[in-house]
Amino acid sequence: MGRDGSVSRVAGEREKLVERLGRLKELSGLSQRALARATGLSNSSLSRYLTGQLVPPWDALVALCKAVGRDPRPLRPLWTEAMKAEAMPAPRRNDLPADLADFTGRSLELAMVKKTLATGSSVSIDGMGGVGKTSLAVHAAHSVAGDYPDGGLYLDLRGFTPGQEPLDAFVALERLLGALDVARIPGDMEERAGLWRSELSRRRVLVVLDNAVDAAHVASLLPGAGKSAALITSRNRLVGLHGVPPVSLEPLSRADSADLFTRAAGIASDADVAQVLEQCGGLPLALRMAGARLLHRPGWTVAVLAERLRDSAGRFDAVFEMSARQLDSQQRRVFRLLGVLPGSDFDAAVVAALAELRPGQVAAVLEELVDAHLVQEPAPGRYRLHDLIRDYAADLATAEEPRAAEAVHRVLRHYLDLAVTHDKVIPFLHRRETLPGDRAAALAWFDREYANLIACFDTAVTVGADEIAMVLPKAMRAWFFRRAGTGEKVRLFEAAVQAAERLGDRPSRSALLLDLGFAHAAAGNPTKALAAYDGVHTDDLDAEDRAGLALRRGYTLLDLGELDAAGASFTLAHQLMEHIGYRAGLSQALAFEAWVALHLGRPDQAAELARAAVDHADGVPQITGLVTLGVALAYSDPAASLATLGDALRQSEQDDHRHNQAWCLNYLGVALRIMGSPEEGLEQHRAAFSILEELGEAQWELDFLHTYAETFEAAGRPGEALALHERTIELARELGRDHDEKRALEAIAALGEPVVLPADRQVNDARLRILRPAHVLLCGPARSWREPACAR
Repeated sequence: MGRDGSVSRVAGEREKLVERLGRLKELSGLSQRALARATGLSNSSLSRYLTGQLVPPWDALVALCKAVGRDPRPLRPLWTEAMKAEAMPAPRRNDLPADLADFTGRSLELAMVKKTLATGSSVSIDGMGGVGKTSLAVHAAHSVAGDYPDGGLYLDLRGFTPGQEPLDAFVALERLLGALDVARIPGDMEERAGLWRSELSRRRVLVVLDNAVDAAHVASLLPGAGKSAALITSRNRLVGLHGVPPVSLEPLSRADSADLFTRAAGIASDADVAQVLEQCGGLPLALRMAGARLLHRPGWTVAVLAERLRDSAGRFDAVFEMSARQLDSQQRRVFRLLGVLPGSDFDAAVVAALAELRPGQVAAVLEELVDAHLVQEPAPGRYRLHDLIRDYAADLATAEEPRAAEAVHRVLRHYLDLAVTHDKVIPFLHRRETLPGDRAAALAWFDREYANLIACFDTAVTVGADEIAMVLPKAMRAWFFRRAGTGEKVRLFEAAVQAAERLGDRPSRSALLLDLGFAHAAAGNPTKALAAYDGVHTDDLDAEDRAGLALRRGYTLLDLGELDAAGASFTLAHQLMEHIGYRAGLSQALAFEAWVALHLGRPDQAAELARAAVDHADGVPQITGLVTLGVALAYSDPAASLATLGDALRQSEQDDHRHNQAWCLNYLGVALRIMGSPEEGLEQHRAAFSILEELGEAQWELDFLHTYAETFEAAGRPGEALALHERTIELARELGRDHDEKRALEAIAALGEPVVLPADRQVNDARLRILRPAHVLLCGPARSWREPACAR
């Protein structure tokens, strides 16, 4: 099936531990939610432990044993083996900026940081702006990199970055999880923070959280149990972080200041050095800049440099002013424009757009700015400004650059044009034509520029560049679909719709409402999705978008369990696609018509429609058709069923589509259950959930939980099935998915378990009955499926 033995090995070790955890839960006599409260664990984490999606940290296992009065020590060998099996090799991630070659002093502070990290604790570094907090953090991170085999992450929280709002912890978690290649990013803050801690608990990662506002800003970003650690920097002392000792930086000593300055200037010390040190105030940033200025002015002496600094007002700004004054007119213009640049880092092409320069000119200017320490180059070809220097550059722009707004607009247009170009080579949903190009390179560009694209979008909204705000989210759809969570996606499309309204562009507004509805559906909010679709004026859409609207409405109605309405919508999409001759769209419509037929207990009809869907795919991966056909054939032709599902999985892997890979594995588990091999089916469900942990839409977990639980039931393991049904109810209530809650309640009732309902819900007894006519499937959401009773 295109999977190596490592997945099976992990599943096997987890299964043994899951069985023991299930026994502990049974011994407790508590519901999952009550057991979570008793152990101090989150309900979602406990669900993952009980279903084998995640191996619990040792302290969580101890808490479970304590709750039922059992000694945890006999479980230690089994837990150790499960952890070993889970620790599969992964590429090392390293986002750390380059270390400084001239890092000087701080021996005591560096020792304190390294000693704290060696104990397994996180540590914070505080001090005034320019005192070298980031330099120390990055230097320390590089020096202990060998102790963190799973890599180092770096995130600028923008706590004191001029012209930018601090990075919200909710968004920061999305970016940190994305850096770990986790695409399943929950929309709830508590869930998101819990997932971050869970991911770090099974890795050994050092996270540098730079430029925090205060303790509250980073509290939810800290690692929990495990061997990962965080290095935090802030201008404020973070005394409110429990278990995170602070290391405070003062300006460099006179000796260290002299050492750093003379190394930066390439000179030996002399009597006049003391005058320069007085002006720099022991701040490494100022010392490096002053040294660089002397290094690049061979005709100057230290005395000349000291005189120039004395002639400038202010101590620290004098260094900036002196460095900027030595720039030629072109260099000075670029420098001040960098003060108004959206985003956190940039490349030479962005500077070319900002200042309207040729590539050769940009290279020369950036080289001079880097040499003068006005611009940093943390990685080859990537540049950034220190916050204090950015603030100074922005002040220069206000005083000297009357056309700064035009420069910002050029940068926004630059990013938009590149986003549109890269987007066109990435396959996406009902896109009729994908242009030739390097898809991996396009995705990598979006990965690299994501934070800057968001900054550009927010800037466009702020400055009233509605044309850009309206178009940019559409150019990011394909990347969002593969890489990012749904929170930013919904926010961007909501703002894009508003931009279209301000422009009076009704056709664009209707097209954007299509995307907003799809984003809401992906976030597990089908009611909001339908509301967005209802706002579309179909007369504004071309024939292809009208067909796409029918398809998307059908998807959403399936999520709500409204099979008849969904079937009618897919039939309309089928007709519209056929009328315009769009074979790929017709294939998709046929595939979901087949999916509805499967839900209605008509496997023969489903197989016929699914074959037609695959035939019309014209070489485009048709996963829905193949999965539907594979499950439909499980009743009559097991060999063909497995071959078809195997083909679907291979196509998903070739397309690097993690959502579809998980979907294929999940329904391979369903097919194996139908064939009478539920234990083998459970292995595939587990493999699907191991991928699902990385995905970004909560509804996928909700949909898969139904089928996973049913396979546990078929395997004669009602305890595990019950845990999954309880998790389904919890998630369904969070997402407002009454239909899924109903299914889980019915399943629990069928198991003979008591059903506890909240006081604010009125549920008819009929809702708790299991009604499975021989020819009808219990209605399910778009990607869930339950076999007809007559097939048993």
